Amino acid sequence: MSARRRLGARWRRRRPLRTRLAVAAAAAVALVAVGVCVAAFLVIRYKLYQQLDQNLAQSATLIAQQRHDGEPGVVTGECRFLGAPACSQIVPADADADPSEAYLLPVSAATRQVASGQLAPYYTNFTLHGKPARMFTTSYGKGEAVQVALRADIADRGVRQTAYLLSAVGGVGILLSGLGGYWVSRTGLAPVARLTATAERIAATRDARHRIELPPGPSGREDEVTRLATTFNTMLAELEESVTARRRLVADASHELRTPLTALRTNAELLSRGERLTEAQRERASGALARQLREVTGMVNDLIELAREEEPQPLLEEVRLAPLVAHGVDAARGHWPDVPFTLQVAPDAAELSIPGVPARLSRLLTNLLDNAAKFSPPGTPVEVTLTPTALTVRDHGPGIAPEDLPYVFDRFYRAEKARALPGSGLGLAMARQIAHAHGAELTAEAAPGGGALFRLTPPT
Repeated sequence: MSARRRLGARWRRRRPLRTRLAVAAAAAVALVAVGVCVAAFLVIRYKLYQQLDQNLAQSATLIAQQRHDGEPGVVTGECRFLGAPACSQIVPADADADPSEAYLLPVSAATRQVASGQLAPYYTNFTLHGKPARMFTTSYGKGEAVQVALRADIADRGVRQTAYLLSAVGGVGILLSGLGGYWVSRTGLAPVARLTATAERIAATRDARHRIELPPGPSGREDEVTRLATTFNTMLAELEESVTARRRLVADASHELRTPLTALRTNAELLSRGERLTEAQRERASGALARQLREVTGMVNDLIELAREEEPQPLLEEVRLAPLVAHGVDAARGHWPDVPFTLQVAPDAAELSIPGVPARLSRLLTNLLDNAAKFSPPGTPVEVTLTPTALTVRDHGPGIAPEDLPYVFDRFYRAEKARALPGSGLGLAMARQIAHAHGAELTAEAAPGGGALFRLTPPT
C-alpha cells in the first residue's frame, strides 16, 4: 500500500462519519461545479475566438475578390486602433520577391510555406503595437499568401471576464457545497448520533429503558435512518422486557428456594447429630431430606426449562399429537392411580401433527395432566379431548377463581386453594412457554359445570 493510500486510510479512521460524509458530499458537488464552470469557460472562449476567426476568414475572402493584381505588400493597415478594419498583406513564397516597404504583420517561414502550398492555412496570436491581435494566414493565388489580422482585445477581455466570473461562481458553489454537505450530514445522521448516544448510555448505565427520540411525522414518510432508530427502539423494548423477566425470575426463584434450602440445611444438621436421635427420628429426618431434595431438584430443573428460549430449528420434527397424547395419558394414569383419565380423539384428528420437539411437547402435556389431577377429588375424571383445532384438558375440581385467572400462568404464582398442595408454581408457566416456543397458544378458563379447562391451540 502506497504512503498516500495509507495516509488516506488513517484519515478516514480518525474522522467521524459525519465529517467524512460532509467532505464526500462537498467534494462531489464541488467537482460538479468546477466541471460545469470549466466546460462553460471553454465553450465561451471557443465561441469568442470562433467569431473572431470568421471575421478574419471573411476579410481574407474579400481581399481575394477585390485584389486582382496580386502584388506583394501591405493591402490595408488600419488595425492599429480597436474597431478598425483588418490589417492585411500579400506575401510571396520567395523572399526575393518582397516589396521594398516593410511588412506590417510578421512574416515567418510558415507564411512562405502556405504561399508555396506546402502548409495549410492557420491562425496565430501575436502582439501588434503592444496590443493582442490574431492573424489568419491563407494561400492567395499561385505562390502567394494573404495575411489578415484583427485586434483581439475584445475577445481576450471577454475570456478574462468569463474566467473571473466563472471562478467566482465556482468558489461560491464550492462554499455552498461545503455548507450543504455539513447540513446534510448533520441532519441526515442525527438519528444515528442519537442511536449512538443511547447505546453508549445503556452500556454505561446498563439500563435498557432509554429510547431514541424519533422525529415527528407520519410513519409512511420515514427514511432508512428513522426506520433503523425505530427498529432499535423495538429491540430495546424487547431487551428491557427480557431483562425484567430475568430479574423477576431470579428474584422469585431466590424467594421460593429459600424455604426448601432452609429445611434441607435443618434436616442435614439434624442428621449430622444422628447419635442423639432415635431410629424413628433418623428415618423421619432422612425421608424429609430426600423429599426436599426431590422438590429442590424439580424446581431447579423447571427453572432451567423456563430459562430456555425458542426451540433450535435442527431439533424440530413433525410430531403426531394423537400418539403423544395417548402416551401422556397412560403415564398419568400410572402416576395418579386414584384419578380416572378419559381420552377422546376425533377421527379427523388422528393424523394431526405439528413441527416441534417431542420431549418438550410431552412435558407440556404432563404438566397439564398433573395440574388437573392435583386439583381433582378422588374418583372424579380428568377429560382429555383432541380435535383438529385444539387439545383440551378438563378437571372437575374447585376451578379457577376469576381473580386468579389472569395470573394462572405466571411463574411461582399459586392461588389460595393451591398453597397447601405440593408444587413450585412453575408447571403452568413452563407449559405456556413451551406452547409459545412451538407457535401454539395455551389458555385457561372456567369449565361449564365447575372445574378448570385448559385449551392448547396448535399453530395454523
